[in-house]
Amino acid sequence: MGFLEDWKLSYDEINELLTDNPSLRSFLSGYTAEMKARRLYFESDHRVSGVGKADDHDRTTKGDIFFEYRGYRFDVEVKSLQTNSIKRFDDGTMKAVFQCDASDRRTVTLSDGTRFETTSLLVGEFDVLAVSLFGFYGDWKFVFAKNSELPRVNGTRGPAKVLTEEQRNELLATNMPMLHPVVAPYRDEPWSILDELIAEGKARPISS
Repeated sequence: MGFLEDWKLSYDEINELLTDNPSLRSFLSGYTAEMKARRLYFESDHRVSGVGKADDHDRTTKGDIFFEYRGYRFDVEVKSLQTNSIKRFDDGTMKAVFQCDASDRRTVTLSDGTRFETTSLLVGEFDVLAVSLFGFYGDWKFVFAKNSELPRVNGTRGPAKVLTEEQRNELLATNMPMLHPVVAPYRDEPWSILDELIAEGKARPISS
């Protein structure tokens, strides 16, 4: 027996819940994107082992998916396009934004010892970003980027105004653009990114 049977929910009732509650739909869409990315790319590839899902209640560790690849441990953060931000143009191009931040405000410590309260994710807090493009294509397609190549926070507004340029460079932007056709730093597969991180000495070896 599963939750649907325990709660005595029919397909029509589930559809009604999702239709009538946009916040529930957004919540479920995010978790579905995590599951699809994990199954489509990592659980299905023979080069990958130890695939797991991060504990949502662990605020000290970021990354929705973790796994081992070529003897190294990687963490992938999964995000999705904001549906109401999608714009489609006559020439076939599209643009949107997605939110790339922590689930709640927390205090982070920057490299110079400065403690700062923010929802921004830290540079290096996970290895790879996976962005679901379901909002563009109506299908579970993802693009991937290195954490280190993602945009940083804007220092012209918000709490980050009090930080120096060097300090802001340690915080990822909370809203990021996405285009179709997709442009750098995004790629349509994660493997070249993982291989580059290993080659650059930026991957964490699995303890022997």
